Amino acid sequence: MSVEFSEKTHRRMLSRIPQSTGRDISEWLRYVDEGPSLIRFEEKVSWLRGAHELSYGQAKAIVHEYGLRRAARRRG
Repeated sequence: MSVEFSEKTHRRMLSRIPQSTGRDISEWLRYVDEGPSLIRFEEKVSWLRGAHELSYGQAKAIVHEYGLRRAARRRG
């Protein structure tokens, strides 16, 4: 089951991750980048949750942000 976040909810979740995990978003994005080369979004979320004990919402927000930034790099 996939839960969609609004942009506002996504940004709010991202802003809370550093405080609740003790790691900056840039560090989490690096973990996704350097992690196993999984293709599917949900596979990345599951890996991140299992490897780093994150909630589903936290992992989903990180993987979503990773995808947004990756797409932005491709465009420009």
